[in-house]
Amino acid sequence: MPDSIVIIPTYNEKENIERMIRKVFSLPHDFHILIIDDGSPDGTQVIVKNLMNVYPERLFIEERAGKQGLGTAYIHGFKWAIAHQYDYIFEMDADFSHNPDDLLKLRQACSDGADAAIGSRYINGVNVVNWPMSRVLMSYFASVYVRFITGIDVQDSTAGFMCYKRKVLETVNLDKIKFVGYAFQIEMKYTTLKHGFKLVEVPIIFTDRTAGTSKMSGGIFKEAFFGVIQMKINSIFRKYPEG
Repeated sequence: MPDSIVIIPTYNEKENIERMIRKVFSLPHDFHILIIDDGSPDGTQVIVKNLMNVYPERLFIEERAGKQGLGTAYIHGFKWAIAHQYDYIFEMDADFSHNPDDLLKLRQACSDGADAAIGSRYINGVNVVNWPMSRVLMSYFASVYVRFITGIDVQDSTAGFMCYKRKVLETVNLDKIKFVGYAFQIEMKYTTLKHGFKLVEVPIIFTDRTAGTSKMSGGIFKEAFFGVIQMKINSIFRKYPEG
């Protein structure tokens, strides 16, 4: 059985999802794909189901009723992947802001000894294409803020392009991961490190979407800003067994 699965949450991604699926399946490693669709009214899930006939036993979909948040989509996917015994479990956006070719680099980092690998925009300067400067600065200084509050040495703490070894997700209590947006990504990295796992950053170039609509909102940034403080306070009273 192939050892790697890529989890891709979707909501209204009909412009991107077929290209993304075909691109991942063209890579020189046998990745499987799990789509977590939150009731896309644009028919994203119909496209995926049609492609399941083209890629049987490689492409899977889990459908949920309505938008429930990015964090809950990934938690759903993580539990599914653990149950199906995948060794390398990836999270990636559907909109090509994450280059599918970089899946190979993230997997190699974990194969070489990391427990989790981050596709990092900021490990070698700022590698972001097509973002307005205001958003680049907001994202960059969000990671500076996270390092200041939490003390973790991660340059791109809000990154959503990740590879986890299964043992990490089996050790982390996924039911205790509460945030849903940027704060979800921060909480997962923070918790991974608190359990003693090795997390490495792999440089990537992030390119903003050219098709479809961004899901970013002010509420997501607000959750991250205040959530980081609450997460740090809560961690003082929580025990993290070594992984």
